[in-house]
Amino acid sequence: MSLVIKEVVSRKDLKDFVNFPCQLYKGNAYFVPPLQFDEIATLRKDKNPAFDYCEARYWLAYRDGKIVGRVAGILNHAYIEKWKKNHLRFGWFDFVDDKEVAAALLAQIESWAAEKNMEGVQGPMGFTDLDHEGMLVEGYDQVGTLATIYNYPYYSKYLEELGYKKDADWVEYLIKIPPHVPENLERISSLIKKRCQLRVIKARKPKDILPYAKEVFQMINATYADLFGVVTLTEKQMAYYTQQYFSFIKTDFVSLVVDYEGKLAAFAIAMPSLSAALQKANGKLFPFGLFYLLKALRSNTIIDLYLVAVRPDLQGKGVNAILMEELTRSCIKHGIGFAETNPELEKNTKVQALWEYYETRQHKRRRCYIKPLEK
Repeated sequence: MSLVIKEVVSRKDLKDFVNFPCQLYKGNAYFVPPLQFDEIATLRKDKNPAFDYCEARYWLAYRDGKIVGRVAGILNHAYIEKWKKNHLRFGWFDFVDDKEVAAALLAQIESWAAEKNMEGVQGPMGFTDLDHEGMLVEGYDQVGTLATIYNYPYYSKYLEELGYKKDADWVEYLIKIPPHVPENLERISSLIKKRCQLRVIKARKPKDILPYAKEVFQMINATYADLFGVVTLTEKQMAYYTQQYFSFIKTDFVSLVVDYEGKLAAFAIAMPSLSAALQKANGKLFPFGLFYLLKALRSNTIIDLYLVAVRPDLQGKGVNAILMEELTRSCIKHGIGFAETNPELEKNTKVQALWEYYETRQHKRRRCYIKPLEK
């Protein structure tokens, strides 16, 4: 029954690393498998442009030849340079209900951090803010989403017993879509369009959105810059994410607002929920996964809200009302009953103000932990 920790060195090891959660959560009604090809691309140095400024190592835990845990360690040099904090990140952290396994995996992370003269370890976090981050600490009886981590309650229990404490929390909301656009929202949206000389772009196909893709990511860099742990996306990353995600975007759930010069002023990107489809597909596109995903994109009652941003010079002027009006109209048109927000920092009142026109319920909370290292 001895526990063995091995570093991931081969393509097969990496595949085992990615597949482990599907074994651990088999039969769990709330776990949503990530897309396996997407996970592998994120973790491969030759695929993910974040490796231009990151180092990463991955480990698997074995007991009697069977995988019982995994963890990734990420040294993000851009984060260290920007925030002046010598912290090593951990992510992709999953393990059976055994404190010894959790301790052994984290010991590898802490050992590598010490080798790199780091002052602390924090996580779960990814290479960038667009990766999965935050351990679920509330909402274990809620179905996960494509953009978030699901984990068992014992994860946080063992982490805290091993000396890790809260660094930051994100909260998530379930929003009920009203049968009609709220009058106040419609009125304010119309007023702001006139006052700020703004108009909405009506995109029919994904290719209609592509000309704005770079501006979208530039706005993310500008508006998310001061948020917890965020580092600037590079030109290569912008191109990577554009190629990876913009081709299958559902235009009815993308709101683009431009100013009188045609420059992007604000945007909101949502998608029909892929949670149920990914559960059926078990994270695989073939043989039937692609069918489930396409069906979910065509017919759904839930959307996931991924990204929202308003240009810094237009913040605080009510531009968010335009975004919310457009998304609400699309939801009503397509029979959407509920929207799930992405994780938002618990103190980010600007984002939470977006939901003031709706009936909401905060149904999940996730946490980034930190542990100082002794010198």
